[in-house]
Amino acid sequence: MRKQLAFVLFVFFALPLLADDRDEIRRVALDYAEGWYAGDADRMAGALHPDLAKRIAKGDKVDHMSAEKLIEGTRRGSGKKTPKERQLADVRILDVFGNAASVRLEMSGWIDYLHVAKVGGEWKIVNVLWELKK
Repeated sequence: MRKQLAFVLFVFFALPLLADDRDEIRRVALDYAEGWYAGDADRMAGALHPDLAKRIAKGDKVDHMSAEKLIEGTRRGSGKKTPKERQLADVRILDVFGNAASVRLEMSGWIDYLHVAKVGGEWKIVNVLWELKK
């Protein structure tokens, strides 16, 4: 009986909180993607933690981009070059545990693997590992 009661309490109290977190995580990923395509630097900045590290492996080296550089690229409108009909922002939340989440985000020309953290009560992207589509 206690196990059943514990399960009912979990479903009643914990699942809605997890659903809320998933909604917020999805919103942050979409702010990142849609902000990029729209050239909306404020929307992009709102999705990122200031200590963001965005990286891509290229041969023997790893290229690094900071939050500041990504926001500036958004402000310049680099994402606006993608025609509306080719803009893609497919968000797949892979895992959520406590204040950490992993997200796969498919964009028009690349895949981003996002690490999202709940910092100060808000979900923010702290790491991005990305790869160009071939």
